[in-house]
Amino acid sequence: MNAITRDQPAGSVSISDLTIQLGIEGMTCASCVRRVEKAIASVPGVVSSSVNLATERAEVAFASKPDLAPVVAAVSAVGYQTRTDSIELAIEGMTCASCVARIERALKTVPGVTDASVNLATERASVQIIAGAVEAATLERAVAGAGYEARQILPDVPEDRERDRRAAEIRTLSRSLALAALLTLPVLVLEMGSHLVPAFHHWVMMRLGEWNWRLQFVLTTIVLFGPGLRFFQKGIPALLKGAPDMNALVALGSGAAWAYSLVATFIPDVLPAGTANVYYEAAAVIVTLILLGRTLEARAKGRTSEAIKKLVGLQPKTARIVKEGVTVEVPLGEVRVGDMVLVRPGEKIAVDGEIVEGSSFIDESMMTGEPLPVAKGIGAEVVGGTINKTGSFSFRATKVGSATLLAQIIRMVEAAQGAKLPIQALVDKVTAWFVPAVIAAALLTFAVWLFFGPDPALSFALVNAVAVLIIACPCAMGLATPTSIMVGTGRAAELGVLFRKGDALQTLRDAKVIALDKTGTLTEGRPELTDFVVSDGFMEADVLRLVGSVEARSEHPVAEAIVRAAERRGLVLAGAKDFEAVPGFGVTAIVEGRKLEIGADRLMTRLGLDISVFASVSTRLADEGKTPLYAAIEGKLAAIIAVADPIKASTPKAIEALHALGLRVAMVTGDNRRTAEAIGRRIGIDEIVAEVLPDGKVEAIKRLGRHGACVAFVGDGINDAPALAAADVGVAIGTGTDIAIESADVVLMSGDLRGVANAIALSKATIRNIGQNLFWAFAYNVALIPVAAGVLYPFYGTLLSPMLAAGAMALSSVFVLTNALRLRRFRTPMEDGAYTEQVSRKALAA
Repeated sequence: MNAITRDQPAGSVSISDLTIQLGIEGMTCASCVRRVEKAIASVPGVVSSSVNLATERAEVAFASKPDLAPVVAAVSAVGYQTRTDSIELAIEGMTCASCVARIERALKTVPGVTDASVNLATERASVQIIAGAVEAATLERAVAGAGYEARQILPDVPEDRERDRRAAEIRTLSRSLALAALLTLPVLVLEMGSHLVPAFHHWVMMRLGEWNWRLQFVLTTIVLFGPGLRFFQKGIPALLKGAPDMNALVALGSGAAWAYSLVATFIPDVLPAGTANVYYEAAAVIVTLILLGRTLEARAKGRTSEAIKKLVGLQPKTARIVKEGVTVEVPLGEVRVGDMVLVRPGEKIAVDGEIVEGSSFIDESMMTGEPLPVAKGIGAEVVGGTINKTGSFSFRATKVGSATLLAQIIRMVEAAQGAKLPIQALVDKVTAWFVPAVIAAALLTFAVWLFFGPDPALSFALVNAVAVLIIACPCAMGLATPTSIMVGTGRAAELGVLFRKGDALQTLRDAKVIALDKTGTLTEGRPELTDFVVSDGFMEADVLRLVGSVEARSEHPVAEAIVRAAERRGLVLAGAKDFEAVPGFGVTAIVEGRKLEIGADRLMTRLGLDISVFASVSTRLADEGKTPLYAAIEGKLAAIIAVADPIKASTPKAIEALHALGLRVAMVTGDNRRTAEAIGRRIGIDEIVAEVLPDGKVEAIKRLGRHGACVAFVGDGINDAPALAAADVGVAIGTGTDIAIESADVVLMSGDLRGVANAIALSKATIRNIGQNLFWAFAYNVALIPVAAGVLYPFYGTLLSPMLAAGAMALSSVFVLTNALRLRRFRTPMEDGAYTEQVSRKALAA
C-alpha cells in the first residue's frame, strides 16, 4: 500500500509491488474465507494471503514478482471465482502489425492481465484483468516501456461499475426471493393451514387428496432447484471436498427435508409405521428465508462502502483544458500531466496541480475536514476533488489518474477496510472447525433422537437435525469484524483521518500516552510576530513599517516573520541603506534618513538605552518562552518585539479532548527546555521531554512506554520519522513531509490536532462495535444450536421448527451488518455532550 508520497523511481521495487488485491466471487461465510485463504497460501511463491468477506477481496503477498495464474487456479479449485474487469486504452505511435504484437506482449506480461487485444485501425487496446489486481497506470507504463504512449479511456468511473455490480447482485437475489416466496406460500398454506384449521384440512383432503403432497412436491422442487440451486451448486462440491461451508449447511438441511418428504410421498412403505410425514414447507421456507437474509445482507453491504463512494464521487467526470489555444471539455481520464486546466466558480477541481493564473477561495473540507475555504493564488497547489468557490483560475496539472491525492486516499481507505485486525485471529481459529462441528452436532442430534427419542423417532430425529444445520450461522461470525472496519475507516476518512494500516485501528484503542512533537504539530510550524509594544511617543504602525523595512534586507526567519506582519497590515516598506548585521547583537540600517538598531537586550545595553520600561512585558514574554528583541530609532528605545512559533488555535481544545478520553499527554521536542515548559504550561501538557535529537525522540518514546503503556506519537517532520516508526502507533500530520507520512500508521489530513482525539475515539467505538458483533455471533450460535437440537424438550416439551431456525439464521447476519452501520452516526468527542460536560467539570474543579 503506497502512502501519500512522491512517485517511486522507475525500476524500483517496493513491498506494494509484491502485494496484489483480487476480487473474489461466491463467498458467503467465514468458512469460505478460511478456504480461499488456505488455497491461496498453498500456491508456491505466496508469502501470505488475507481474505475479507465484507469487501469480497483477497490481498496476496508474493516473495518475488507476482504470478497470478496459479492463484486464480487455486481459487477456482476450491469452488470460487476471481472477478474480472476490462480496461480500455488509447494507444499512440503504432504504425504496423509488429507494433500491435509488441504492445500485446508488453500488456500480457503485467501481473493480473488475463488477455490483451490491440486494434491498429482504432488505435485502442482492450485489456482483460483480474479485478483489483491491476491499475491503469501500470498498463500505461508497460506500453511506455514498449516505446508507445497509452492513456486510459474511461467510459464510466469505477464506482459506477461497482455500483452496477452490486445492483445486479441485488436484482438477481430479489428476483430469486420473489419467485421462491411466490411458490413457497401455497406450500406453507396447504401444510400449516391443515394443521391449524381442521375445516381447511378437511377441505384439502376432499378436494386434493393424495395430490396435496404431490403439489407440494412440485412447488418445493422448483424452489429448491430454481432459486435455491445456488446453495447446492456451491455447498455440495464443498462438502465432497471435505471443506463444508454455509451453503453446505443449507443444502444439507433443506435437501434432507425434501428427500425425506419425497420418500414419504411416493414410496411411504419403506418408512417405519407412523413416520410417513412430509416437510416440504420446511425445505421451501428455509430456502426462501435464507434468500431473504442474503438480499438484506447485500443491501446492507452496499451501505457499508458509502464512504468510498463519497470519496470517488468527489471526482468530476470532465475537465476543461486548453489545447492549441482552444478550450475543450474532455473526460477526466484524458487529462495529462502538464495540461492547462481552467476552473470556473462552483466547479470541482479535476486533478492535482499548481495555479499559474488567477486566484480564488477553495473548499478543501472533503479532504481536510477544515470548514473554511482556503485562499489560493499563483504558485499555490490545488487538489483534485476540492471545490472552487468564488474566482476563476488556470492551473497546470502535476498529478493525474492514480497519482492524485484523492486516488491515493481512496487506495489507503480501501486497504484499511480490507485489513484484518489481531482480534480476527480468534475468529479464524473458530471458523476453521465451526461448520464441520455443526454437521457433527446435527448427526449426533439425529442419532440421539432416533435411538432415544419418543415415537415417531425418525421424524423427530430428522426435524431436529435439520434445525441444527439451518440455525448455525457462520455468516455472522465472518461479517462481525470486516463490516465494522469498513464502516469505521470510512467514517474516519470523512473526518479527515486515514488509517494506513488496518491493525492501527485496534492498537490506537489501547493508547495510554499521546506523545506530541511541538513544531508543526502543536504550533503552526513557522515563526510569526506575536508581540509588538511601542514606547510612549511612537506610533505602532510607523515603527513596524520602519523595522520591517530593515528586516526586509535579512533572510533570517525572525526577520521574515516581521516583514510578513508588516505586509499583512498593508504597510509599504521603504528602502534600507547602510544595512549591517552585528553578530551576536542584531542589525542596523538607515531608513528614510533615520537610523534604526534592532537586536537583543545586550545591543540596547551597548547603546546605553534603559530597557526597564519594558520590564513587565519582558517578564511575561519570558514566562511564555519567548525571547524579546528591541528596536531603537535615532538613539531612542522605540519597541519591544517577540517572534515565536504560535500555538495552533485548535491545540488547547485538542489537549482537553485527549485528557477527557483519559489519556496522558507528553511533548517531545528538540527545542530548549524553557520554551517547551512555557508552552506546556499554557496548553496543559502532562510531561515534557525537551532538547532531544531525532534519535533521542525514539528513546523518549521507549521511556514513556516503559511500564507497558501503549504510546502513540504525533509528528509532521523528517526528524519525526524515527519516532513515528518506533511508537506503538505513529500518527502523521497530513500537512507534513512525505517521509513522516510514510513512517506513520495513521494520517491526519488537516493540521488540526483534534483529529488525534477523533481517531482514538473512533478506534474505541469501532473495536467496541466489533466486540458487540462477535458477542452476538458467538452467543447466538452457542445458545441456539443446543435449543435446535432439542435440549429443552425433556423439560418444557419445546422444539425449534426448522422454519424458525431459518428465520433466526437469516436475521443474525443482518443484525451484525445493521449494528456495524451504526458507526456511520459516530460523533466526535467535541460533538459529544458527555465530553463537553466532563471538560466543564474539570474547569470548575480547577
